[in-house]
Amino acid sequence: MTVHDIVQRGLFFEEFVTDARYLHRPGRTATEADNVLFTTLTMNTQALHLDAAFADAQRPFGARLINSMWTLSTMVGASVAQLTQGTLVAQLGFGEIAFPHPLFAGDTLYTESVVVEKRLSTSRPGQGIVTIAHTGRNQDATVVATATRTVLVHCLPEGGR
Repeated sequence: MTVHDIVQRGLFFEEFVTDARYLHRPGRTATEADNVLFTTLTMNTQALHLDAAFADAQRPFGARLINSMWTLSTMVGASVAQLTQGTLVAQLGFGEIAFPHPLFAGDTLYTESVVVEKRLSTSRPGQGIVTIAHTGRNQDATVVATATRTVLVHCLPEGGR
């Protein structure tokens, strides 16, 4: 019997489907440790993330908030295995980013992505530019973050995969 190796990878340019919704699973439950570690590693001294007594007294949320940059990073990271693992050349930039609802410790972040546009690169043969809209929802399906990002990815190698 012949064994065929299959390596997990992202999508090549031709494989991205415009207007398809990619659901990235599993979700990621945010913990207090995630929040404190990420916040301190990035030198963010915002008391809303680090000081329970301060945050508990603030309205309208009355609790420590998960650092929104953790939410953004985790949302994008959740898409990598399915969309860009091994096929990404470069991340070109982010468009609109919004955090319409906070994420709290104990909430689970679920991410979905929609390819909104794609085109072949005019300056880099064999590569294409893809714009992806990411949406992060908590366990109650409430949108906690949205972001558009543009990436440069490889086209399929000559002769197929």
